[in-house]
Amino acid sequence: MAERRHNWVEGWRLVSLLALVLAGLSLWIGAMQQFEVEGVRMVVRFTARSSLLLFCLAFATSSLARLWPAAGTHWLRRNRRYIGVSFAISHGIHAVAIICFAVMAPPLFMEATSPASLIFGSIGYAFIIAMTITSFDRTATILGPRAWRILHTSGIYYLWVQFMISFGMRVPQMPNYVWFLLPLLAVMTLRIAATLQSRRLRVPNDTAAASRTSD
Repeated sequence: MAERRHNWVEGWRLVSLLALVLAGLSLWIGAMQQFEVEGVRMVVRFTARSSLLLFCLAFATSSLARLWPAAGTHWLRRNRRYIGVSFAISHGIHAVAIICFAVMAPPLFMEATSPASLIFGSIGYAFIIAMTITSFDRTATILGPRAWRILHTSGIYYLWVQFMISFGMRVPQMPNYVWFLLPLLAVMTLRIAATLQSRRLRVPNDTAAASRTSD
């Protein structure tokens, strides 16, 4: 029974649950302001933060499982694909809210954004769409393992930089935004630590193999 409950919150069921929660909370937040401009802007901020959380989880899963192998970290690793898809859903809602904001209040929207953020944000969405499409076995097979690895590696690091810039540029006016940079720095530190650990483990193995060959 415990195993069945554990398996229930995995895979596409996890995606469905997170999508329902994100959509429900976004509607509730917008409804608090009668879906007027301020309510839409609140949804933009909420989904930016929910996307940050899901992105950091997806970014850190393999590193956490490597550094601290346990049931919880293995669960995260098994569901990395589905957490990534949930991140795409969250950022999709974020995009819808941004479009609504732009349509409802063009002057305010232009004041709150810049051509550079629109360009680099669009590149980020292109990566998200491509990575989501290739998150399925069939499309990943069509793309091929090497191209898949290049796409997903470059995409996830681009999005990390994009999040750092997006939240970091708000720190001078709103110092509390520095707290949103901490998880981004933490997951990058984890990834570096996991990579260094893998290299340390690989060197003794390679040395031992060379020694056996010479013998």
